[in-house]
Amino acid sequence: MSGLLESAISKSRTLKHGRPWLGVVAGFVLTGTALSQQHYHVDPGTSEVRFTLGASDHPVEGSFHVTSGDFTLDPQSGAMTGTVSVDASSGQSGNQGRDKKMTTAQLKAQTYPTVTFAPARFSGPVKDSGDSSGPVEGTFTLLGQAHSITVPMTVHMEADHFSASGSFSVPFVSWGVKDPSFMFIKVEKQVKIDLKLTGTVTK
Repeated sequence: MSGLLESAISKSRTLKHGRPWLGVVAGFVLTGTALSQQHYHVDPGTSEVRFTLGASDHPVEGSFHVTSGDFTLDPQSGAMTGTVSVDASSGQSGNQGRDKKMTTAQLKAQTYPTVTFAPARFSGPVKDSGDSSGPVEGTFTLLGQAHSITVPMTVHMEADHFSASGSFSVPFVSWGVKDPSFMFIKVEKQVKIDLKLTGTVTK
């Protein structure tokens, strides 16, 4: 009987003293996950979105203003969260009349003031310095509608600064934007987007 009692007391002590260790282990796991996250802050002043739209007379080129951008990246899994926002009313192509029509009639900036890209995953190794290249999967929201896209990106890391660039095409007409073609001037149904983001990174 005394042997059984001693065994029960020993097991009780083990469980009682073991629980704090579970908390410590869990804390290390959670802390390690948090420390692996890289936080990227986009500088709107040095970032830009440029576009090229083919047309029957000549290509139309212009830019939009990046208003904000913050996202995180887990280098081990490639998982990303965050959003990059662009001012839909800021489009400039060198022609005021065309730009007004583009931002009001096509992009309906008064109703949908921002166009956003929410990255979800980066595929490929992420270097602490130099260049890293790979596709970024995410969601592109235009006219309030979300669309899944994949953008080939190149990221350059230098100390606590980064620059990221990539190009992709947006089938804007099939995504609900009014076709800007008129009379004898026809434009393509896809617009090429060149994205450049710069800013700081906290590891």
